[in-house]
Parts: sequence; C-alpha cells; structure tokens
Amino acid sequence: MLILILFGALAVFVIIGLPVALSLAGASLVYVLVAGQVPGLVVVHRMVAGVDSFPLLAVPFFILAGNLMNSAGITARIFAFAQALVGWMRGGLGHVNVGASVLFAGMSGAAVADAGGLGAIEIRAMRDAGYDTDFAIGITASSSTIGPLIPPSLPMVIYGVLASASIGQLFAAGVIPGLLMAVALMVMVNIYARRRGYARANAFSLCVLWTSFRAAALSLITPAIIIGGILFGIMTPTEAAIAAVAWAMFLGMVVYRNLPLRALYRVSLASLETTVVIMFVISAASIFSWVLTQNRVPQEFAALISELTNNRFAILILINLILFVVGCFMETVAAITILVPVLLPLAVAAGVDPVQFGVIMVLNLMLGLLTPPVGMVLYILAKVSDVSFETTARATMPFILPLLVVLALVTFIPAVSMWLPTLLYR
Repeated sequence: MLILILFGALAVFVIIGLPVALSLAGASLVYVLVAGQVPGLVVVHRMVAGVDSFPLLAVPFFILAGNLMNSAGITARIFAFAQALVGWMRGGLGHVNVGASVLFAGMSGAAVADAGGLGAIEIRAMRDAGYDTDFAIGITASSSTIGPLIPPSLPMVIYGVLASASIGQLFAAGVIPGLLMAVALMVMVNIYARRRGYARANAFSLCVLWTSFRAAALSLITPAIIIGGILFGIMTPTEAAIAAVAWAMFLGMVVYRNLPLRALYRVSLASLETTVVIMFVISAASIFSWVLTQNRVPQEFAALISELTNNRFAILILINLILFVVGCFMETVAAITILVPVLLPLAVAAGVDPVQFGVIMVLNLMLGLLTPPVGMVLYILAKVSDVSFETTARATMPFILPLLVVLALVTFIPAVSMWLPTLLYR
C-alpha cells in the first residue's frame, strides 16, 4: 500500500508539471513522511550519498570537454575531415553526417552535445547542398545517438557507478555496437540517396583528405587520450576526462587561438549549469531508487516476471519494452538511476552480463531522445533547423528502425558487445 503512495505522488507531481528531479525527490519525501519509518532528513542524506562518488567526477569534465570543443572550432574541423573521407559516396553529406558523429563521439560522449554542436553545421550544409529538410533532420538526430555508445560516454559512467560495473569494460563494450549503428544508418542513407537521387558531395581526393586530416589531426588525438588512457590502465575515467579538458583548452587557446578568456568563462558557466541539472537528477533518482530497494520492489518485480515466464528471450524483450516506454517519458539519467536497481537483477537472472546490460540500457534509452514527448535531441534540432517539434519528430521516425535492428543484435547476441571487453580485460 505504501509503495502505491510513492508512485501516486510521483504521478501527481509529473502531471502538474514539476521537473523530473523535483518530482522524484518530492514523491520520496511524501513516502518517508507518510511511512514514518525513518526521519525526513534521510531524504537529504540519501540524495547527497547518491552523488558522493569519485567516478561521477568524470561527468562535469566530459561535459566541459564537449562544450570546449564546440566553442574552439573543433567540430568544424571534424566535419571537414569526415566530408573528405566519405563525402564521395552516394548521398555524400548523409554519410558525412554519420562519420562526423562517430568522430565526435570519441570526444564528447553525449548525444545532446553532438546534436547541438555538429547539428547546426550538418543541417545547414545539407540544406545548402539541396538535401530535403526531413532527411537532413532525421539523419542528424539519429546519428547523434552514436555518441553515448562509443567511449567516452556519460550514461555509461553513471550506469557503471550504479551497477558497480567496470567503466573501462563498459567503454570497450560500446565500441562495436556504436560502429554497427553507424553502418546501419549509412545503409539507410544509401537507400534514401537512391530513392531521391542525392548526388555525391565531392569527388574523392587524397590531397583534400590529407589537408583536412592535417587540420583535424590534433583534434582527433582527443579520443586516443581518453580511450587509450582508460583501456590501457594509464588513467581512470575521471582523470581521462580532466586530460580531455586540458587538451581542448590547449587546442582552443594556444594552437587554434579562437577560444578567448571571455568564451572560456561562458563555456564554463554553461557546463556548470548542465552539470548541476544532471547531478540533481541523479541525487533525486537515488533516493527514489533507495525507497524502491528498501521495499524489495526489484526482487518482487523479478519474482513476478519469473512467474509469468522463464524464457530468456521473452524476458529480454519485456525489459527492452520497459526501457523503451520509460525512455519516451523520462530523461536518460533519471531513467538509468531508477531502473538499474529494478531491471539489473532480472537481467542477470536471465543470464545477461551486467556489462552487456549496460549497453542494452544505454542504447535503448538513446532511442528515447528521438521520441516524443521528452526527446531532447528533437527539441534541440527543432530549434537549430527552425522547424516545428512535430515536423522534427516525423522526420526522425524512419531512422529509428535501423537503430532498433542494432538493439536487437546487442540484446540477443552477447558477443556483439562482450567480445572486445573480454579480449581486453578478461
């Protein structure tokens, strides 16, 4: 009965329009006060404990690194290199869009940063080249979801902390699924290009490729610093994030000299604002998760599912459906924080490795960024492209299909995500 009060309060707070973090914390406080089992001050203590984690220090630094790269002109260099690399293919700028997202994924680790940074450049270039607006928006939105799969990844860091899983293994596990997402989207680009008669963006030229590579070479070192440092045990994820910030500042202020102190101040404030929002969501969701755990909701949920079916495939399909529905209505960080304690025991009981489940969860919740009503990428691209939210959502829907295919591969073929971490760590 008491747990119904928790969910009832949450539903009321969401319906009246409170932010997700306030809704989670408020519902937890209502439950604690009504239950009377522990002092109300416990809510504050549990919220503080939820963000008292060394690995979570990587989050603000990865956010700052991504914002610095956007402000230092690194995204434009990456786009130019991607255009020289794959722009010669049919539907060239569509492939460039995907390729640039893959390259930028190794620097920012956030879909929103990709959409906000590269999105404006990509959509403007595709419109100027005569591509349809719906295609430009759809491929830009879907390719931005590659960022959180290819390391570094903010959602992976948060999941690793909550699931007590190796962040290094999670980073390694996301590489192949991220590349498969890129391949699937490039197949989609090719289909659109043939149907709509999109031409190649440019002829292949080794000279242009070498020139663009030289211009972007120092920027492309960033993924090597982050991924190499973590995978080879040289740095922790937090230290790698700090190194990425230092490198981005060096490029922007010393090498490229297009990041003045005034811009650095602005970028720092923007990163601080984003960090505070994310940390508040994590802290609020942690007290909500604590209440669920104290009431044995994860165990009872797992027992209920076990009574319904013992079929591993059916359980995995059900888990994915839950993740997809929640992702449509809840911000990614909050969804991860709430659902890990509930779904991870069920997934492990079904024979899924926690590292593989991390990739499944992050990839599935990334689809929520492309679906209304809470799709953050849709809101960003609607603003960037100056079209309505509804038009942006309709343009993105067809591009979710190839991502669902990759999700199915990751879910039912463990080797897709587990081969690389097994090779490197086990």
